[in-house]
Amino acid sequence: MDDARPRQAEAGEAPFSPLAGSPDRFINRELSWLAFNERVLEEASNAAHPLLERLRFVSISAANLDEFYMVRVAGLKSLIQAGVAARSADGLTPQEQLRAVNERARKLMREQQRCWRALREALREEGIEVLEPEALDDAERACLAAYFVKEIFPALTPVAIDPAHPFPFIPNFGFSLVLSMKRPEDEETLAGLVALPATIDRFVRVDGRKSAFVALEQVVRVHLDLLFP
Repeated sequence: MDDARPRQAEAGEAPFSPLAGSPDRFINRELSWLAFNERVLEEASNAAHPLLERLRFVSISAANLDEFYMVRVAGLKSLIQAGVAARSADGLTPQEQLRAVNERARKLMREQQRCWRALREALREEGIEVLEPEALDDAERACLAAYFVKEIFPALTPVAIDPAHPFPFIPNFGFSLVLSMKRPEDEETLAGLVALPATIDRFVRVDGRKSAFVALEQVVRVHLDLLFP
C-alpha cells in the first residue's frame, strides 16, 4: 500500500515543498495580463511624463483592454459555451476565470475613467478643452449643427432593436450609441442603435477656438431628434 506521508528528501535533493504540487504556484494567465495593463495605466498618473504622453498611456490601456476582450475573453466564453470544465494550471475553471476577469476589468475601467477625468482637468489648465455641447454658446452650437448635418448625419444609419429582427452586427472595435427611447404618446420603451463610423474624427473641433473639442458621440447625442424624429 502506498504511503501518503510526504517523502523525506534523499541526500543531495532539495527539501520537499507542498507548494510543488499545488496550483498556488501558478499565476493565472488572464489575470496576469490585466495586472500588466494596470501597470500601463499607472504611467498615466506619473507626473514625470509630459501631459499628452500621460493621455497616451490611458489610450493604450483602453486599446489593450479592447483587444483582450476580443481575443482572450472570447476564448474563455467559447470554452464555457462548449461545456469545457477543465481547470487551468492555477486551478480555475473557465467560468471562474471569466468571473475573476470581469471583476478585475471593472476596477481597471473605473481607474481609466478616474485618470481621464484628472487629465481632462489638467488639459483644460493648459488650454486644451474637451467640452460638452451644452458649454458652447449659440454661435458655436449653430456651427456644430451645420457640421453635423453636412459631415456626420449622411454617414449614420439609425437602427431599431426589437425581437422581430436579428440584433444588428457590430464589428470588432466598433463604436456605437445604444439608445432607450419612448414616444410621448406611448409608454412603450424602444431600443435603438447608432453605429459611429471610424472614418469620422473622434473629436470635433469647436469653430473659433484654437484647442477646444467635442466628442463625436456628444455631437450625435444632441442631434438625435434628426435621427429618430
